[in-house]
Amino acid sequence: MKPIGRAAVLLVGAAVGVLTAGAGAEEGGSVDSRFALKAASAGLLEVKLGQLAADRASSAEVKMFAARMVDEHLKSNLELATLATVRRWTLPKEPDAKHQAQYDKLAKLSGPDFDRMYARQMVENHQEAVKLFEKEIKNGQDEQLIQWATKTLAVLKEHLKLAQKLKENQGP
Repeated sequence: MKPIGRAAVLLVGAAVGVLTAGAGAEEGGSVDSRFALKAASAGLLEVKLGQLAADRASSAEVKMFAARMVDEHLKSNLELATLATVRRWTLPKEPDAKHQAQYDKLAKLSGPDFDRMYARQMVENHQEAVKLFEKEIKNGQDEQLIQWATKTLAVLKEHLKLAQKLKENQGP
């Protein structure tokens, strides 16, 4: 897995930034727009945490996992941004306060302490994401968004399995 370049990250940021011109995916919006807002924030966090792991992790396994998270969540974020653009939903450019707090907590760590906390956080984040995506598939109204959520759910479940193994390997 090769590291993602800064240019690709800026491209995603620009693509998401374009969305601010449209109508919002605010908390009071539709089931689908609220899902998109939460999924976007979570996806942004995964990219930021993966980039942080490139600097802070001591384990090669953690670094490889993190690089995969960056690559695959960037791709997913772009797909969601495309769907949102068509619907004129505003997606966040940065993780929400809850997700930013997770980032801030991990940013204070490095080495094996970072590795263990990152692995734990990846399990928790992917468990939450699986539930979020399953809820959208069950309750959503937008067929294209449901199709994207269904495809992405399979990836998230794979990430969860990998994160659980990573957590086991990093110790308590």
